[in-house]
Amino acid sequence: MAVLSSVSSLIPFSCVSNGAKRLTSKASLSSRTSGFNLSSRWHSTRNAPRLYLSRAVTNYSGTTEISENETAPRTYTWPDNKRPRVCILGGGFGGLYTALRLESLVWPDDKKPQVVLVDQSERFVFKPMLYELLSGEVDVWEIAPRFSDLLTNTGIQFLRDRVKTLLPCDNLGVNGSESSVTGGTVLLESGFKIEYDWLVLALGAESKLDVVPGAMELAFPFYTLEDAIRVNEKLSKLERKNFKDGSAIKVAVVGCGYAGVELAATISERLQDRGIVQSINVSKDILTSAPNGNREAAMKVLMSRKVQLLLGYLVQSIKRASDSEEDEGYLLELQPAERGLESQIIEADIVLWTVGAKPLLTKLEPSGSNVLPLNARGQAETDETLRVKGHPRIFALGDSSSLRDPNGKLLPTTAQVRKEEAISTLESDHIHASELNQSDTEIKTFRLLFKKQTLLAGIYGQP
Repeated sequence: MAVLSSVSSLIPFSCVSNGAKRLTSKASLSSRTSGFNLSSRWHSTRNAPRLYLSRAVTNYSGTTEISENETAPRTYTWPDNKRPRVCILGGGFGGLYTALRLESLVWPDDKKPQVVLVDQSERFVFKPMLYELLSGEVDVWEIAPRFSDLLTNTGIQFLRDRVKTLLPCDNLGVNGSESSVTGGTVLLESGFKIEYDWLVLALGAESKLDVVPGAMELAFPFYTLEDAIRVNEKLSKLERKNFKDGSAIKVAVVGCGYAGVELAATISERLQDRGIVQSINVSKDILTSAPNGNREAAMKVLMSRKVQLLLGYLVQSIKRASDSEEDEGYLLELQPAERGLESQIIEADIVLWTVGAKPLLTKLEPSGSNVLPLNARGQAETDETLRVKGHPRIFALGDSSSLRDPNGKLLPTTAQVRKEEAISTLESDHIHASELNQSDTEIKTFRLLFKKQTLLAGIYGQP
């Protein structure tokens, strides 16, 4: 679900923007229960006028940039000193929808929150359609609009930057009392500081490639827009090279979760009889967390597209097929994870990695003793309202959150899960801020809001 770009590929400057157009194209991004609609409103942004400045000053376009050689403002200035200040870290589904939902709710004049959205990329990526880049059905602009366009005509401020560390001051004492009535401070890599009343963690995750020897150097992750572009370029190169001599392109897809199944099916359809797609999974089933009906339907698609399944295998290592540094193919050593199977080595022209993700929360610098409670996966421990335990003014979504079902089992961080939870919750009990008693505390207001609305993360159904 929620979700992000590889940190190492981003430009180290900060961008601030205010405003957006909404989304049209093939990607329908609307919620049938929310007060905002991202579909049918976003037109091609290629011709949209933009003004980029090299200084941190506001301009007519609502966009400013801080160049790499200039000093960023030390502290972010909120427009209003009295209204609540909400800082949202991460502009994936969870972060963007939370920002837009806060903007669209009806609030008393003095309670309408000020929202600043921080993301390390200039674009929101509609990840469920990344696969269409490989099939040629969409262009980049259709599935990755700029935040500056999406936020036009809203009061939401956008900062392009990376998060360095969190300095919360709302942690609960040993007696349960709050140590502060304010939220804390976010320190960004540019040197910018943002003081907040409420913080939303929606930083997403990055591919975890360091678990198998050779994967980091040789495998292609498929998690971000940059990943999809690299995979498409590699496939195009292989098509030009291999189609000349008529040899089939051998593709190995590691993982048979939602991403792996979709990727294998898309590439197999693209290559047709000119390619061989093999999908590898440690389990004897595909889509192990999916309902039986979804699993059966996915299996039919894979079989119809002649995807070869290697189930019950672990990838032990990935090596080059020759000592040459040129693209001469790769060897995958497979070890059985189930009885009755034998070890084998398969060849591939490209290895696609879809298993494992590391929440970006784990990459933040420590902030002394006042650290967030993280589980073994690197996700923040949250309660049923998505509030971080011990921090009443911090909420976590998507890959940043350890959301559990009633039995205590961690839910997968997929858009499908978020959609089902949000629709069932919102249809049964839709809350507007105007219905809240004005004498309620801010904590009650935001707890109700996040309990009912932040599950919008990952919604991408039809209007």
